[in-house]
Amino acid sequence: MREDVRGELSLGEFAQSVNLSVWRLCHIFKSDVGMPPIRYLRLLRMERAKNLLESSFLSVKEIAFQVGLNDESHFVRDFKSTYGFSPALYRSQFKSKAEAHNGDNGNGNGHGNGRGPTNGNGNQPHSVRSHLVQIAKHTVLPSVHLFIYMFSYLN
Repeated sequence: MREDVRGELSLGEFAQSVNLSVWRLCHIFKSDVGMPPIRYLRLLRMERAKNLLESSFLSVKEIAFQVGLNDESHFVRDFKSTYGFSPALYRSQFKSKAEAHNGDNGNGNGHGNGRGPTNGNGNQPHSVRSHLVQIAKHTVLPSVHLFIYMFSYLN
């Protein structure tokens, strides 16, 4: 499942491949993983989509297709229910944080102004930390990147 999140999961084929009934497979899977196989696949897809939003310039529609969802509206709904943000909003906030973390406050030279990131009226935003915590709370399968980012920000 992890290697091919695009593939359609047929529980019958999946169960047959491990020589179990569908019911028994679902029971074992849920007891080992903590959720049914279909829900787990959905979370894997959302995690992959989150990584693509952070690391690529693909459109939301292209990312939906890359993770095996042909209906963009369903993808947006699933992503928002998993992470609390639409894919477009998640990407823009991720890029803003990355720029702020790298010292780019948008003045064009990439060096910042020496005061650190501001919220538009010259005040230091205390919301970056709380926003990272909020993302972590909504992330079912938190990525290593988020932990590294939080650790480096907090230290």
